[in-house]
Amino acid sequence: MGRLVPAVTRAFDILELFLDEDAALSAPDIVRRTQLPRTTAHELLATLVTRGYLAQDPAGHYALGVRVYQLGSRYAEQLDLAAEGQQVARQVADACGETVHVAILEGTDVIYIAKVDSTHAVRMVSAAGRRLPAHCTAVGKMLLASLPEDELRALLPTDVPLAALTQQSITDPAALHTALAEIRARGTASENRESNPDVSCVAAPVRDETGRVVAALSISAPTIRWDDNRHAELERLAATGAGNLSARLGHRQAAP
Repeated sequence: MGRLVPAVTRAFDILELFLDEDAALSAPDIVRRTQLPRTTAHELLATLVTRGYLAQDPAGHYALGVRVYQLGSRYAEQLDLAAEGQQVARQVADACGETVHVAILEGTDVIYIAKVDSTHAVRMVSAAGRRLPAHCTAVGKMLLASLPEDELRALLPTDVPLAALTQQSITDPAALHTALAEIRARGTASENRESNPDVSCVAAPVRDETGRVVAALSISAPTIRWDDNRHAELERLAATGAGNLSARLGHRQAAP
């Protein structure tokens, strides 16, 4: 690794102050928080303003400039949910040895956009690009639970029975809406042999830079390897994996 350039490091120290600030900062605020010499801070601030990375208002307060937005937008354009999802799914699969999916919602179905197979001989058989009814899957229920209530009811009216993939599938719309409310409260979803009679699954939401749920990550395992302890373990891994993928997409979790 090459030698770090002190002036560049200090400039980034200033810029990164604004990651956790809603309001603009004054020069004294910046000097106090960075512990930089006053003259050095003012020189760096003048440079950042000139290059468009900071903006200064008439009162002398600083805020992020348009150049930061332009760079962030360019970075966002280069992100590919499927490619990023495949990388995170591989990490999660390596940690648990089970099949991991990343899926998106399209209408009342989910489409798997990334998948890593289990290392076990007995495993779930699926493929990226596969489509399934959302209400029968953990990823689908996670995504449905993330929709606004009016949008959800327009998509899945309470007076229209739901198709079943197994005997365990939810077919009563009212029961589904109750289950989705519980998922919202819990923050993760699960399904027990609802899409495959031999497989259970857990899922967690994936968010973009705006906080909007854009996908879900799931871990599936055969029922022969499923019990309460394994459920809890896979739920934790799914939530961690979904959080990592969200971070790759620019989501910053709010401070507690």
